[in-house]
Amino acid sequence: MDKTKTKNYPILSIIFVCITGTLLHFTYEFFNENIFVAAFSAVNESVWEHLKLLFFPMSISTIVGYFYIGKNIPNFLCSRLLGIIASMLFIIIFFYTYTGIIGTNITFIDIVSFFIAVILGERLAYKLMISDFECNKKIAIIIQVVILICFIIFTYFTPNIGIFKDPVTNQYGIINI
Repeated sequence: MDKTKTKNYPILSIIFVCITGTLLHFTYEFFNENIFVAAFSAVNESVWEHLKLLFFPMSISTIVGYFYIGKNIPNFLCSRLLGIIASMLFIIIFFYTYTGIIGTNITFIDIVSFFIAVILGERLAYKLMISDFECNKKIAIIIQVVILICFIIFTYFTPNIGIFKDPVTNQYGIINI
């Protein structure tokens, strides 16, 4: 294991995920509400759609990272998956906790919590990568694919559950589909 590459990878990934995730917030509108772009971009202001901003860039970073350092790290894929899940859980728990306390959401706090979630997830993934943590790569890949499929399906066939509700429009999913 190349320790320099392993140490630099999470920093590069944080930068990539923060920039790409921020851009994905605007790509659906930028591409005139393109139905394909909707699959991986936020189509509204719901918590679910904001999780895509984290999931897709971290997944891309995982794929690139696998070929950069991951082939030499037995628990790389599992570590990355757990980092992604932890980041998403942080966003969900933090958002519902603070909005439950103050009664509304504040955009600045939402943005900062996204960046904190990315850093926490990348840190967890890194700590697991350099540990003796063992896992099954195939199960990690299956779980990652299931989450991916859920994001795509629920973009177009959105359940009427709170996490999918746009607090701005009180609608679910893509409004103009």
